[in-house]
Amino acid sequence: MLKGKKIVLGITGSIAAYKACYIIRGLIKCGADVQVVITPSGKEFISPITLSALTHKPVISEFFSQRDGTWNSHVDIGLWADAMLIAPCTAATLGKMANGIADNMLITTYLSMKAPVFIAPAMDLDMYAHPSTQANISKLCSFGNVFIDPQSGFLASGLEGKGRMEEPDEIVRQIDDFFEVKDLKGKNVLITAGPTYEKIDPVRFIGNYSSGKMGYAIAEECARRGANVTLVSGPVSLKVVHHNIKLIDVESCKQMYEAATKSFESSNIAILCAAVADFKPENVAEKKIKREKDNLTIKLKATNDIAAALGQNKKAHQLLVGFALETNDEEANAYKKLERKNFDFIVLNSLNNKGTCFKSENNQISIISKTDKKDYPIKSKKDVAKDIIDYLCTKL
Repeated sequence: MLKGKKIVLGITGSIAAYKACYIIRGLIKCGADVQVVITPSGKEFISPITLSALTHKPVISEFFSQRDGTWNSHVDIGLWADAMLIAPCTAATLGKMANGIADNMLITTYLSMKAPVFIAPAMDLDMYAHPSTQANISKLCSFGNVFIDPQSGFLASGLEGKGRMEEPDEIVRQIDDFFEVKDLKGKNVLITAGPTYEKIDPVRFIGNYSSGKMGYAIAEECARRGANVTLVSGPVSLKVVHHNIKLIDVESCKQMYEAATKSFESSNIAILCAAVADFKPENVAEKKIKREKDNLTIKLKATNDIAAALGQNKKAHQLLVGFALETNDEEANAYKKLERKNFDFIVLNSLNNKGTCFKSENNQISIISKTDKKDYPIKSKKDVAKDIIDYLCTKL
């Protein structure tokens, strides 16, 4: 959602100033127009020529151009921008911003800014923790248009230590998130993802190849659009990113069933993306089964049908979305599942589409409802998640 947005990037005198190059590249890749405003001390850490080459704009540092005396209007820049990002932001600049000390072009631009201002602090741990710095941060947060509080989901100290600047990719992601359409704001969304493991004995299980990538991508997309997401996940190696995602880790179908049915009661939307085992061993051995002969018979029984349970209990205000992974008669099987499980629509993909489905970064889907069917080309799972949620929002 950064396409066409005008971003003022403020750079201060920090060793992290070199990361501004990566921030510029990320913003421009997303379609933003970037204007750099740098403090005099910032130029000691990174060359304005480098920054200008990346933005294709002259870098602004002084009130007047040294070449021809042209006046750089901080007021005009404040009116031009859709957002201001100060990254890295030193303790000195935080103090000046909090107390209105307008002694350089960056601070006067900030004071003239009509748009939201995002701050990525960069300083020593002790400086960040000092009461003076914390008081300045609190004061800035009270202004209304400045985002720095880590609990708000906007820019704050880095993941690896207070005071360390957040990584460029995450900064760009959070700016992009701010401008994302919030068409799911206030909605509670339940998502299931990944496989389930059904124990045979303490070391063996029945499972499948699901990586959870599709479900996690959908969870992130819903959270970016303002939803409160509960993600019930089987065993995967993935991590959630967005702060609006509540992760519930489970292993078996029974555990997923219990978590999903409980969360569904307060959900507006449920998206059942998990590859749940349909059967489990009737008896689970307490000890590892030894190989004593050449064959072994394991008697199976059906697991809890999560989709059927939610479909049966679905209320008029709730939307239920299912997934169908098929190997043959794909459409016919998907339509049958749509009716049988009482889904509002179903996402169909096929193992016959090479390079998609399990473990792949890509997917190719069709979305089927009782009234229409829409086919999509092969895309990354992140983009597929956007397509699914775009379609879902037409049903709200």
